Amino acid sequence: MRAKWLSSRALALHLTLVVVVAACAFLGWWQLHRALGGNSLSWVYTFEWPFFAAYAIYMWWKLLHEEEGEKLARRLVKAVPTKAAPSIEEQVEALGFDPYSEEDPELAAYNRYLASLHASDARSEPAAKEGDR
Repeated sequence: MRAKWLSSRALALHLTLVVVVAACAFLGWWQLHRALGGNSLSWVYTFEWPFFAAYAIYMWWKLLHEEEGEKLARRLVKAVPTKAAPSIEEQVEALGFDPYSEEDPELAAYNRYLASLHASDARSEPAAKEGDR
């Protein structure tokens, strides 16, 4: 837990957060004084700068906890069994017509090519995910 908050990446995020929030606070204060001085457009910026500061805090939190989320996503992907690609017969049944009929040989050849690409992609997908670790 401590390593996450005191790593070099985390310290850089902390420093960035302090600078950004301080700048947003200063700019919001400056715009408030301009708005009170009669500049009506500055009222928009008066509320916009605190929004930017809140967004910076949100992103700081997300970036600080990014690694845990990625690990959890990998564990979830492992836990969910992968479903095999549907067979051509199942695809034809789901579509309600045969896209591979020879009425249009060019279209049938193209559809067979797409189906083969999909099948090869489905076979190689688990191996690619394991290589990402």
